[in-house]
Amino acid sequence: MIHLGKYNKLTILRDTEPGLFLGDNEENEILLPNRYVPETFEIGDQIEVFAYLDNEERPVATTDKPYIKRGDFALLRCNQVTKFGAFLDWGLVKELFCPFKEQAFKMKAGGWYLVHCYLDDETERLVASSKTMRFLDNKELTVEVFEEVDLIVSHPSDIGMNVIVNKKHLGLVFRDEIFKDISVGDKLKGIVKKIRPGNKLDISLSQTSYRAIEPNAQTILTVLGDNNGFLPLNDKSAPDSIKNVVQMSKKSFKKAIGSLYKSRKIEIKDDGIYLK
Repeated sequence: MIHLGKYNKLTILRDTEPGLFLGDNEENEILLPNRYVPETFEIGDQIEVFAYLDNEERPVATTDKPYIKRGDFALLRCNQVTKFGAFLDWGLVKELFCPFKEQAFKMKAGGWYLVHCYLDDETERLVASSKTMRFLDNKELTVEVFEEVDLIVSHPSDIGMNVIVNKKHLGLVFRDEIFKDISVGDKLKGIVKKIRPGNKLDISLSQTSYRAIEPNAQTILTVLGDNNGFLPLNDKSAPDSIKNVVQMSKKSFKKAIGSLYKSRKIEIKDDGIYLK
């Protein structure tokens, strides 16, 4: 089966005037237009292509890489708004359609929006939705405490920033655990810090507990190396000063320099820390 909105590895069947016809092992075929045909090929070769519908709603293949594929989330720019809905730039010739009913708030040309791409059951077209929350479910979690996860920054809340976890769940990074500038659509790594009642996920952008010592220690070593082996910080420094220089909490900083001190990689003095 050829999957719309996804990458497919297909076989080159024949060379025709409009382009190459590709097929799968179920005798389904799709056209790869001439503009995407590789310079050299042989009938029977396999090629990876992205499948979608062209401007005439016909299945077509491309070797271009879209900014988003079916089932994914991404921050896309709105190119235009018509009486039918919004059209988003997703890196392909035909723009990605977002109906008005799928807009969390009215889109405007030139704006950037976090959207989910899916195949509409009624029209069998690939469409976008900025109502991303409805594509997330925390009823049955697939993550555990201390597990590293992939994050996409979703939207701010009164107490922090909501994030999409592994493209499946909704999580929250509390404001006091954000030590660098993050924006909607950013893709980050995080750790499941806690699972609260109702399967609510507390996410940390840095590893927690003992797991934080090694990566944070490496960060400090890197910053020390970039500053001629000295930082005007120690365990008595103000939290804001630590955050500005190494982008971590004072608690994480103290654990990290403690680890480095025990391993004799740094010296801690009144005026700061020195790389040995």
